[in-house]
Amino acid sequence: MSERNFMTLQFASRSENEGFARVAVAAFVSQLDPTIDELTDIKTVVSEAVTNSIIHGYNNDKDGVITISAEIEDDTIRLTIEDKGEGIADLEQAKEPLYTSKPELERSGMGFTIMENFMDEVEVITAVGIGTKINMLKRIESKKALYN
Repeated sequence: MSERNFMTLQFASRSENEGFARVAVAAFVSQLDPTIDELTDIKTVVSEAVTNSIIHGYNNDKDGVITISAEIEDDTIRLTIEDKGEGIADLEQAKEPLYTSKPELERSGMGFTIMENFMDEVEVITAVGIGTKINMLKRIESKKALYN
């Protein structure tokens, strides 16, 4: 029988909430007893996705709402980070390493690349004028298996 747990979090699209989101998801995921590297990866992808929603989805409009849903089933964490912002006109271009639509903000253009490298699966659903939803999945290696 599988074990399932979940949480949903909504917050204003304010840059000061990015750290809160990262810590909240990390606290939730910690019940899987991840390694420090796994936890760092998850915190980093949350940070990237939330920052993208704030800067690109809502253009730093503090009235937007970002929703994070996290679900744990057995040894797997599923994360969804969603905004109802502008959406992405050219997703393939946005996924290209080093591409940024906001070079004046000194953005690295590595957000999607980081997400894809740190998670086992990444799916981006977006529509101009409707928003963006990023679904991610990561299997957490059992520490118990490492010591047996």
